[in-house]
Amino acid sequence: MAKARESREQEAARRVLKHWHEAVPNDRMAHLVKDVTRSFQRSLQARLARHNISFSHWFFLRILWEHDGLTQRELSIEAGLMEPTTLIALRTMETLGTVRRRQMNENRKNNHVFLTARGKRLKKLLVPMAEEVNAIALRELSQRDIDAARRSLLTMIDNLARDDQLAAAGPSKAPTNTRGRSVGSRQA
Repeated sequence: MAKARESREQEAARRVLKHWHEAVPNDRMAHLVKDVTRSFQRSLQARLARHNISFSHWFFLRILWEHDGLTQRELSIEAGLMEPTTLIALRTMETLGTVRRRQMNENRKNNHVFLTARGKRLKKLLVPMAEEVNAIALRELSQRDIDAARRSLLTMIDNLARDDQLAAAGPSKAPTNTRGRSVGSRQA
């Protein structure tokens, strides 16, 4: 079964490479970023699986290594996941002995999530794997290219965050294209 999954993943990787190098090398940036993200995830997931850690648990561990003791709701928000999804993952993580959930005396309504000793120890094992994946992805890129890519991606994040704010402000703040016209408007 593992070999079949590995074969499917290799085939998916081949299709992505063919798409970007042959079929449509100038496809939209969003698609390129999505495929890069999927490639990072596949590579890291293969390494995490060797230690019986799912990719979804990785997200929660990373957050908790920085902010141990968050409420389930705060953890859901940080991970960008719905609360029921978080709850299912946390129950499994409790079974695996990586986290424990506890109500605090001051607010018995909220469950706080804490790393166990095992969950804390995993950081020394798993973070180097993520660093290895990053190093593999950046191979053959100069520091100048890495810096330019980082600046470009951060600018995209900033632009899209501003767009989110404009969208939340309502229709009077319609996004504009690069020429300053409202998206969807016609040139006279």
